[in-house]
Amino acid sequence: MQFMGRKLRHELKYYIHPHEYVQLRQRVSAMLNLDGNSEDKEGYSIRSLYFDGPHEHSLYDKVNGIFSRQKYRIRIYNGSDGVIKLERKSKYGDYICKEAAPLHREQYERLLAGEGSVLKDATVPLLKDFYFAVEQRGFRPAVIVDYTREAYIYEHGDVRVTFDKKLAAGINTLDLFDPGLALVEVLEPGKTIMEIKFNEYLPEAVRQLMQPQHHARSAISKYVLCREIGMRHYTYK
Repeated sequence: MQFMGRKLRHELKYYIHPHEYVQLRQRVSAMLNLDGNSEDKEGYSIRSLYFDGPHEHSLYDKVNGIFSRQKYRIRIYNGSDGVIKLERKSKYGDYICKEAAPLHREQYERLLAGEGSVLKDATVPLLKDFYFAVEQRGFRPAVIVDYTREAYIYEHGDVRVTFDKKLAAGINTLDLFDPGLALVEVLEPGKTIMEIKFNEYLPEAVRQLMQPQHHARSAISKYVLCREIGMRHYTYK
């Protein structure tokens, strides 16, 4: 599906309990391919630094259920600076669009310091938009979100089934690479977030495998969950 020139995908989210996770994992791993980026059967780690404006609209747009909303984040994998991505995730009702552009470590460090000018001469549209967000709209680092992702792929329909585990918020720093980063887990022990993403339709083979109608969908936002932890208990330096 296309909207305003962007390719949209379906995204279904669910909270699942440990016994459900074990059963689903067994079924999914027998039919779908494990994401090639996985370090082992547990998957790979994702750490993201989210940005928000002075009026916290990325936070409150989600809380208030605004139909069209966007979030900017810088993301790394497995704690490495080998791949650093700026991403913009846009939400239109039940549909999502994710755009990404690579960053260098120096660019990241300057953005962390609030120097949006490092992207002043960028030609990639996403980087140009983020430059405007930082320089004109006052976007600044807001929270670190950290979790382990176990991801499976089904090529027909471009399906991704993910189990996101050990969701945690950074509480003492906004630097993704800070060796002293302290994390506080957000969810109840053993609770997992399952996501199913696909294009126009969910193939019947995957539908039968996952049986999404047997699970209660939830409007889950890792960003909101982690921001609430930070806003409630902690102050960044």
